Amino acid sequence: MAKVKYYYDSETLSYRRIKRKKTTTFKYATVFLTAAALFGFLSFFVASQYIQSPKERQMARELQNMELQYELLNKRMDDAIAALENVEERDNAIYRLYFEANPIPIEQRRAGFGGINRYKKYEGFDNSELIGESNKRLDILEKAIVVQSKSLDEIAKLAEDKEKFLEAIPAIQPISNENLTRMASGYGYRTDPFTKVRKFHYGMDFTAPRGTPIYASGDGIVKRADNSATGYGNHIRIDHGYGYMSLYAHLYKYNVKVNQRVKRGDLIGYVGSTGRSEAPHLHYEIFKDGERINPINFYYGNLSAEEYDELLQKASLENQSLD
Repeated sequence: MAKVKYYYDSETLSYRRIKRKKTTTFKYATVFLTAAALFGFLSFFVASQYIQSPKERQMARELQNMELQYELLNKRMDDAIAALENVEERDNAIYRLYFEANPIPIEQRRAGFGGINRYKKYEGFDNSELIGESNKRLDILEKAIVVQSKSLDEIAKLAEDKEKFLEAIPAIQPISNENLTRMASGYGYRTDPFTKVRKFHYGMDFTAPRGTPIYASGDGIVKRADNSATGYGNHIRIDHGYGYMSLYAHLYKYNVKVNQRVKRGDLIGYVGSTGRSEAPHLHYEIFKDGERINPINFYYGNLSAEEYDELLQKASLENQSLD
């Protein structure tokens, strides 16, 4: 029930009822509704700024989780980069150095990506810088891994070649010390046993009884096993590759054939005194790129330091050769 209001009429000396005009009522109603609407709008605006809706709270949580995931991703990339840098350091300082390959400069390993902006698609968002930088670091990391992978492929190939080289190079004494009577003559000027003239002796003579086993000093292919070379008598030549060839002369008989592949330490023949020889012995030579070189530098495969020193002293004596 609406509240009734009165006013005092001094002329009639009585109270009279106040009658509100319709226009006044409408005006009051309009003001009230406008104020209520304005208050409601302001309340909604303030609430929207400080109070989140369930959907907004869910999106905020997802955004927070995404930022956390990117932080974890960057931490994992930091760990991966640190591990890769350790491998790169060993690659340059040990592996490539050992196999005589040029180190890969850090500029090449960490090179960026020129030309167009590859990360423009990440721009315009609240976390554009974080997302773009993470993708950039990931791209550089991937490229560095590719560079390192190719380097390791190269090192593996160099290691394989190095292993083949080490197996092929003539590196052992062709007659065992237990079967050796003495090291009769070395590389250098010696007295010829037949003419007694001083001339250059291009190999090393190992004195041993007739029939003493002779071993291949390195992996290779038998290129000759005949007696058609002047002075050598029955002899064998093994091509070791890499420009190396070994020669075994004055043999009693062969244990290999031409084009046969042999391994270091294989039995290839027996000591004799065929050809231009004064007594049973093995005349041993090494060629590098067609030139004769001193075999004394190639016995590190089966001699101790003391045995090598003793052999070196005997080989340096200017005595009479046996061929």
